[in-house]
Amino acid sequence: MPELPGPFADLEPFADWALPSERDRFAKRVESSMDELQAFYDAAFPRMADATEYLKSVQLTGMSEADRNLLWLFCSLVTVSFPVEVWRQPRVPDAGASSVDVVVEPVP
Repeated sequence: MPELPGPFADLEPFADWALPSERDRFAKRVESSMDELQAFYDAAFPRMADATEYLKSVQLTGMSEADRNLLWLFCSLVTVSFPVEVWRQPRVPDAGASSVDVVVEPVP
């Protein structure tokens, strides 16, 4: 299980959402139940402002693995926010077999 920075230890049960690629985050979202998405969202969303402030103080060069995992965890929160807030299902409604094909991933 990926490690998170100490101030975010309460999010450790969701550390499996710290995925480095958009494709992996999308796949996890689609494979998860709404209960799992909601639990992750409910735990992480209230910590978003704290995580943003924390990550603003972190240098991108030499970023620790724990800090990188926190960044990826909150990228996953973005990936699950629309299904939780709007669609109430992991997949895009009426989109058939949608997928995400990212050619280049951003690198912290």
